[in-house]
Amino acid sequence: MSLPPLVEPAAELTVDEVRRYSRHLIIPDVGMDGQKRLKNAKVLCVGAGGLGSPALMYLAAAGVGTLGIVEFDEVDESNLQRQIIHSQADIGRSKAQSAKDSVLGINPYVDVVLHEERLEADNVKEIFAQYDLIVDGTDNFATRYLVNDAAVLLNKPYVWGSIYRFDGQASVFWSEHGPCYRCLYPEPPPPGMVPSCAEGGVLGVLCASVGSIQVTEAIKLLAGIGDPLVGRLMIYDALEMQYRQVKVRKDPDCAVCGENPTVTELIDYEAFCGVVSEEAQEAAAGSTITPKQLKEWIDGDEKIEIIDVREPNEYEIVSIPGAKLIPKNEFLMGNALQDLPQDRRIVLHCKTGVRSAEVLAVLKSAGFADSVHVGGGVIGWVNQIEPEKPIY
Repeated sequence: MSLPPLVEPAAELTVDEVRRYSRHLIIPDVGMDGQKRLKNAKVLCVGAGGLGSPALMYLAAAGVGTLGIVEFDEVDESNLQRQIIHSQADIGRSKAQSAKDSVLGINPYVDVVLHEERLEADNVKEIFAQYDLIVDGTDNFATRYLVNDAAVLLNKPYVWGSIYRFDGQASVFWSEHGPCYRCLYPEPPPPGMVPSCAEGGVLGVLCASVGSIQVTEAIKLLAGIGDPLVGRLMIYDALEMQYRQVKVRKDPDCAVCGENPTVTELIDYEAFCGVVSEEAQEAAAGSTITPKQLKEWIDGDEKIEIIDVREPNEYEIVSIPGAKLIPKNEFLMGNALQDLPQDRRIVLHCKTGVRSAEVLAVLKSAGFADSVHVGGGVIGWVNQIEPEKPIY
């Protein structure tokens, strides 16, 4: 599906810009007209992390005139394995400021606009309205649905990407010309069902593969060239080195872009997606302890059984002394319950407290009424009790 250019061309390119973009200008499909359109374009990147890093760098190099960055986080050492827009010297700095410096280092002709705030239902429309195109580099479902719904309500196209371990996906969602994200995924997965990259990991270079696809699609939309990924989902398997496509059709019953939409304004996306299930929230209420409480119990020789519900590779990185590893799935399958001691209180923990809350709900329903979990998980333990240990 060929689409008309998203933006009008700028009045001219300077001599310096002609020299800089000469390899674009000699491509017939881009040429002077296409490059002027890129110069006149305003593109917003949601996030300056794994996908945002290559996207921002290549959008800047391509000559997109205005780049907006929505980012509220700070650079952490664990980011550097994949977020190549940041460096060792940027640890502790604002990701938005760090990304801006890198963008201007690549191309000083780009106007960089920072939005150093969390994208929320009460600010997303105002931010999106300033741009022609959105590039979504988020890594959580609540923000993905927020981005989608705001884009549909404002009739903005956006380029979506997703990464996990060795797998990547990308598409272009534009409700005027095709499906939206909700047409592909009408409902978020159950809480805790799909791990985030922070929980499951991601091959660093996968970000470059998917991020470059996103930028390619952005350039095609802005300049009006080629066949954008509207109505198509690109799936990339890095281990098999295979790309495949799946057609995505517009759903006439879609809640936000369908013929009779039920979502006509932005909603509470945290509640819609849920960080943890209602059962887990109920189980954790009154049964959550702090890392310091756990340390006191250990020092006081309390009769407890500490169980780590993470995966074996996570356990190898860092663990709480005395903790026994039983991955979450063993509890969900029911295999672990029969081996639990009856004469000691069960203390569960995971990385941050999400998975352990889900397991806690299983234990409560199985009769382990006095079981608890550690809020903040092993990350909280390291930060508060053993800061010399690594975190991930």
